[in-house]
Amino acid sequence: MDFLTVLQVLDSTVRLSTPLLLACLAGLFSERAGIFDIGLEGKMLFAAFFSAAVAAVTGSVWLGLLAGIAASMVLAGIHGLASITFRGNQLISGVAINFLAAGLTVVIAQDWFRQGGRTPSLLGGARFEPVTLPFAEALRGVPGLGPVYYELISGHTVLVYLAFALVPATWWLLYRTRFGLRLRAVGENPAAVDTAGVSVIGLRFAAVAICGVLCGIAGAYLATALQAGFVKDMTAGRGFIALAALIFAKWRPWYALMATMLFGFLQAIALRYQNIDLGGVVVPVQVMDALPYILTVVILAGFVGRAIPPRAGGEPYVKER
Repeated sequence: MDFLTVLQVLDSTVRLSTPLLLACLAGLFSERAGIFDIGLEGKMLFAAFFSAAVAAVTGSVWLGLLAGIAASMVLAGIHGLASITFRGNQLISGVAINFLAAGLTVVIAQDWFRQGGRTPSLLGGARFEPVTLPFAEALRGVPGLGPVYYELISGHTVLVYLAFALVPATWWLLYRTRFGLRLRAVGENPAAVDTAGVSVIGLRFAAVAICGVLCGIAGAYLATALQAGFVKDMTAGRGFIALAALIFAKWRPWYALMATMLFGFLQAIALRYQNIDLGGVVVPVQVMDALPYILTVVILAGFVGRAIPPRAGGEPYVKER
């Protein structure tokens, strides 16, 4: 494998890991506040459809992005009402959101566009275009640094740079601000937070709202940047992979970046290398495509060490009278 091929694989890794990273950070905020959310998949799918639909109709990718965030926020609000206000089972609420999104997106898409549950292809201003960073062209011919800057760092959409910038921002917010301290405390000991006069319900709704925004950006990225439109079930289990990455990362932002990059790398390898010949034994393309999901099962089976979730996670808070 030559140097240029390595750069191309890493470039694909960055692009493919971006929706996983956004969804993983979304789950991190929610679960750090004690709200388990397996509905990341559904919120991403809902956002992907509405972002593509609005972008296709209006021709504006930014309106599409806002529509995707709004759609995800609606489902996040439903999850918050079910699990926080009405103290329902958080896992069941997440499953319901996944089923709701999977069904509604196809039905609405067919009703609006009559294209078999998909949206029209996005062209021009209806999708995010790659951003060429300063001096990328000038440095392209410089040995070593030039190709890395041109092929790997430059040439991504603005949402990719936003996703990677959110990692240090999330770390700072969670570990260097009063809001982050309270958010983490709500996930560990909500009674103590309530005793201090801080609203547990308010903090948990804030975390669910942040989760909705990030899932909205992740879904919009899938439909308007990584691809050029919406197709049925286009998230393809990325929400569940993001949850596995979150467990792998043990609910920490920087570890989340590394975990999602690992999953993205496996997806990039699967896309680039198919039917690999290993000394006369041909690895079928189906095995390569299944690599990210196999790793998900391995992680969830507990082969990465003990991952302890927030102590109050999954438990509705009932204020003592």
